[in-house]
Amino acid sequence: MNKSQLNFRPLSWLMAPVLSAVLVACGGGGQDTILGTGAIANVVVGPPTVTVVSPLRGALNVASNTSLITAAFSEPMDATTITQSSFTLNCPDAAPAPTGTVTYLPATKVATLSVPAGSLAGTCTATVTSAVKDSTGVNMVSDYPWQFTVGSALDTTAPTVVPVTPADGDINVPTNTLVKATFNEGMNPLTINTDSFTLSSDGGPVSGTVTLGPQNKNATFTPNANLTVDTLYTATITTASTDLAGNALAVSEVWTFRTGLTEALTPPSATPLVDLKLAEPFGTFGGTAGMTNTGILTVINGDIGTIATGTSAITGFYEDIAYGNDVYTEKTGLVKGVIYTCTNSTTGANSAGPSAPECALATQARLDAQTAYLALVARPVGGASPAPGANLAGVTLLPGTYVAPGGSYMIQGGNLTLDAQGDANATWVFQMATTLTVGGPGAAFPQSIILAGGAQAKNVFWQVGSTATINAAGGGTMVGTIIAQDGVVISTAGNVNPVTLNGRALSLGASVTMVNTVINVPAQ
Repeated sequence: MNKSQLNFRPLSWLMAPVLSAVLVACGGGGQDTILGTGAIANVVVGPPTVTVVSPLRGALNVASNTSLITAAFSEPMDATTITQSSFTLNCPDAAPAPTGTVTYLPATKVATLSVPAGSLAGTCTATVTSAVKDSTGVNMVSDYPWQFTVGSALDTTAPTVVPVTPADGDINVPTNTLVKATFNEGMNPLTINTDSFTLSSDGGPVSGTVTLGPQNKNATFTPNANLTVDTLYTATITTASTDLAGNALAVSEVWTFRTGLTEALTPPSATPLVDLKLAEPFGTFGGTAGMTNTGILTVINGDIGTIATGTSAITGFYEDIAYGNDVYTEKTGLVKGVIYTCTNSTTGANSAGPSAPECALATQARLDAQTAYLALVARPVGGASPAPGANLAGVTLLPGTYVAPGGSYMIQGGNLTLDAQGDANATWVFQMATTLTVGGPGAAFPQSIILAGGAQAKNVFWQVGSTATINAAGGGTMVGTIIAQDGVVISTAGNVNPVTLNGRALSLGASVTMVNTVINVPAQ
């Protein structure tokens, strides 16, 4: 399928994102009219939008036994407006035409369209129409269509549970913990509930609620009350849990943990410290200037994107076949996700021209990253550790928000350790007016960030006022979400040792450049 076929509808539904992009672009010379002046833009609450869909927009070789189409919304919706007439599916090559049941799940703001397994064929168009309304009665501005192509192969592979929190065997778990599990693929949200995801102790079952994230991968069990101190708990996800093709877990996932005597210092939350919204699945984002990779060992375990245009806007990346077939200049850096861009690819579905829906998503993702940047700027300073100097090498920091003296942070001459002291919800925010430099002194000597005491990469954020440079000599492990105004540089040409980033490298303005870089987007 040529992804340019996605442009088959009028572009009125793109009006809000495009206008936002125009406002940003009008700064000229790379200066951001919202961020460059230091002013915080007014937040306007608009009509509801579709944020995440499954199968992915433009997906190729979708399993022929896929039985569920999903659409997540930006805000709570009026369930009575989400029906078979407002959430539709058209597969011209399928005979008979697939028909299904529409359900809305308020807890996760996800609408599902269930069809019989094996009823999909050819290129299908799913559409959420403007008839849907949010909980206040506001309609979507216009229809939201997306296409995917069904292959001939069946999906017969059972899903698996990858990381769980608390981990199996953990002790001294805070009594106000949330129990989380991440699946290796999107799951059927109708099968992830309090019947299939349970928590119990010798005292019996624990009452609570279960939610599934908008990408259908991250499940959270939230107890209705604090857990009992010094008690062994068993979490179970049963084989009633299925993926979008109806494959169940091969065996139930069972793990145990023991609570401690106290609550977590930081209250748990089903949402992250900073809500990245559509920027959450991106491993890297090249802002308004693009992305460049020159290392054959580069692997991005997540999406990438940019709103830059022109033939050199994105170079050295290609999509894993499970997500698409676009190649940007050459097959150098593997993207195990979707490449969302506003320019055309060298070969593949977007080679005839950029996809307007994908450009719109990239535009909104950048705006969401920008909002997250401003939220990080606004975080009050304070932490349990003494305020560090400009060089964080050899330092151990407890959770908190730290501001760089003189405007810049560096990690040169030793590693930085972040110690959660058993608090899995502990967070770190590093604020700097200008630069972040990891590695050195000089161009050599890569440095790393060490997570200790249950610290998690998803809870570490770097707000960079200008440019972030990560291990120019290659090697080392960086941790956390970097949001920089003026670009991110990871390694430099000629370096063979990969740099690992357990987090994200998001630039709002200038480009992101990397050499032999592995990025692992942390599950939220």
